[in-house]
Amino acid sequence: MTCRVKICGITNLEDALHACEEGADALGFVFYPPSPRYISPEQANAIVEKLPPFVTPVALFVNASEEQVAQVVSQNSRWLIQFHGDEVESDCVKYDRPYIKALRMKDGVDIKAQAESFPSALAILLDAYKAGVPGGTGESFDWAAIPKQMPKPIVLAGGLSPENVKLAVKATKPYAVDVSGGVELSKGIKNKFKVKEFISGAKSGY
Repeated sequence: MTCRVKICGITNLEDALHACEEGADALGFVFYPPSPRYISPEQANAIVEKLPPFVTPVALFVNASEEQVAQVVSQNSRWLIQFHGDEVESDCVKYDRPYIKALRMKDGVDIKAQAESFPSALAILLDAYKAGVPGGTGESFDWAAIPKQMPKPIVLAGGLSPENVKLAVKATKPYAVDVSGGVELSKGIKNKFKVKEFISGAKSGY
């Protein structure tokens, strides 16, 4: 088995196509206006139209309205949705689209029980917890805190970089890893060398 890789925070076509060339399995687009990696629905859909086959575009939302979600995903059938806020399962299933649910590794929270409350999710993304910041913190968490028997495939996020991704994959054996800030030149702009190294490290981790 090979670990899949999602490169998140894509804001331009050049970075998107380069990540695909290096072997990315999925690309993340952030539709959360406060984020420095925010991209408009029009810009993102223009990029998605140019993606090669077998690469999944992932639309990331944080407590978005139905209208905001529909504005993005109605324009292309390839979208998979990532809910990164306080959504419950009934919020996630409204769009008749495959989705993953992000959970933050906060002390004292029963992550396994939280994951079990999203039986329709394709996977559960585990991210670091930082008060007031829904994601993209650049911080990691204690990988040993991940429950052994999770009900869904795990996407590991939070503070991953070319330097630690191989170790992270060996330690946690996730279905996939997700990176944004760890492969950037500046916020929203990817470092091509880091993208290459990250994907290579993740896929050789098992």
